Amino acid sequence: MEEDQEAVNLAADWADISQGLRKDLGQQAHSQWIKPIQPGNYCKETGTLDLYLPTEFSANWVADRFADRLSLAWKIARPDVRHVRVLVHPGRRQLPELRLGGGGARPASAPANDSAQGSADPISAVLAGEAFAALGQGPAGIDASQTFSSFVTGQSNVLACNAAQRMAATETPQFSPLYLKGATGQGKTHLLHAIGHAYLQHHPHARIFYCSAERFMVEFVQALRQNQMIEFKSRLRGFDLLLVDDIQFIIGKASAQEELLYTIDALLQEGKRLVFAADRAPQALDGVEPRLLSRLSMGLVADIQPADIELRRSILQNRLGRFASVDVPSDVIEFLARTINRNVRELVGGLNKLIAYAQLTGQAVSLQLAEEQLTDILSANRRRITIDEIQRTVCQFYRIDRTEMSSKRRARAVVRPRQVAMYLAKVLTPRSYPEIGRKFGGRDHSTVIHAVRLIEELRTRDADMDGDVRSLLRQLES
Repeated sequence: MEEDQEAVNLAADWADISQGLRKDLGQQAHSQWIKPIQPGNYCKETGTLDLYLPTEFSANWVADRFADRLSLAWKIARPDVRHVRVLVHPGRRQLPELRLGGGGARPASAPANDSAQGSADPISAVLAGEAFAALGQGPAGIDASQTFSSFVTGQSNVLACNAAQRMAATETPQFSPLYLKGATGQGKTHLLHAIGHAYLQHHPHARIFYCSAERFMVEFVQALRQNQMIEFKSRLRGFDLLLVDDIQFIIGKASAQEELLYTIDALLQEGKRLVFAADRAPQALDGVEPRLLSRLSMGLVADIQPADIELRRSILQNRLGRFASVDVPSDVIEFLARTINRNVRELVGGLNKLIAYAQLTGQAVSLQLAEEQLTDILSANRRRITIDEIQRTVCQFYRIDRTEMSSKRRARAVVRPRQVAMYLAKVLTPRSYPEIGRKFGGRDHSTVIHAVRLIEELRTRDADMDGDVRSLLRQLES
C-alpha cells in the first residue's frame, strides 16, 4: 500500500515537472524526448530515482542532453531525491546505467563521491568533488562527446571556436572572461564542454566548475537557506576554470548577481579563467546591474552566427561518422541541410530521429521517410516560398519575361529557365507535381517530373548549371 502511494506521488510530481520542462524546452523537444519518460523505482535510503525510456537510443540521448535539467527539477520538487538514473524500461535491452547527479551523467557504477564530511546535500557534493575529476574520468556535467575535435567550424563560428581554444590552452589567455553569444542551438554549450575537456588535458589536476546560471541560482539559494554561504563561496572561488551557461537566466536575482560579481572579481585577481555563454550580448541583458555587465563584457565577446548552408552540410556529414552502418543518401543530407536552417541542434536532432526511426522499423533512409517523419521540424523551419516567387526570381536571374513560365515556346533560352523553376518549385515548396504543372501554363505532371530529373542530372555534370541553381537557392532562402 505504501509502495502504491509512493508511485502515485512520483507520478504526480512528474506531471508537474514534465509540464515545466515543456515550457522550457518547447513542445517539439518535450514530445520527442521528455514525454515518453516514466518514473520507476525509488530508493529512499540512497535517494536514487529511476526514470525509464523505451529504447537505448532515447535513454542515451536524454541522459546526454537533459541531465542537468532532470536532476535539478527533481531536487527542487523532492529534496529527498539525490540521484536520478536514466534506464531502458525493464524488459528492453539494458544499457549501462547513467546517474544524473550534481549536474551531469556518469556511469552508475561510479562512486557517489560524497564529500569528506559525509554531506549529502547537492551544494557540498557538487562543489566538493563532483564538479571536477582527474583526466580520463571526465568532470561531472561535461559531455564526453562535445570536444573541439567534434565541433565543426565554418565562417559563422570560427572566431568563437578559436577564442575557446585559446581559453583552454596552456598559455595564459589575452582576455578573460570569454563571453560566447549566439542564438539557441548554435553551439555555445558545445564549446563550453570542449573548453573543459581541453583545459584538463593541459592541466590534469585543475579544478573545474561547469553549471547553468539556473543551477547556480538554485544552489546559491539552497546554501543561503542552509546557512552554508561561507562554504559555498570558498569552494566556488577555489576553481581554476569557471564555465557558466545561459547567463541570461540570472536576470533579476540581485543576491545571486552580487555573489557572481564578487566571484568573478576574486577569480580574475588570481588569474583564473572564466567563460560565460548567453543567447544575447551583455548589453542586451535586462535586469542585470551595471557592475556585472561591465565584468561580463570586459574580456572578449565572441559572436556565433547562424550556420550557413555549407556549415550545415558539414555538420551532417560529420554526424554521419557516428552511424557507420547506416546508409543516408546524399539527397537526404542536402534536403535536411537546406530545410532545417533555424539552428544546429534541430538539424542534428532531425538526423538522429530519422536514423533512429529507420533502425527501429527496419526501413531504409530516404527522402520520403524524412518528409514523413520530420514534419514538425520541417514545418517549423520552412519559410513559405511560393511558386510565384520562384518564377519571378528565375526570370530576373535569366533575364526573360515572366510570361515565358507559362508560354508554349520551346526555345532553349526559355525552356531551360522554365525547367529550373520547376525543379526549385519541387525542392522548396510542398506542392505536388500536378500542382506545379498547373502553375506553369497547365502542363502535365510528367513534364514537371522530367524537368526535375533533368536538372538534378545536369547539376552533377555541369558546373555552370549547378552554380546557377546554388545562386538561385541562396536568393530564395535568404
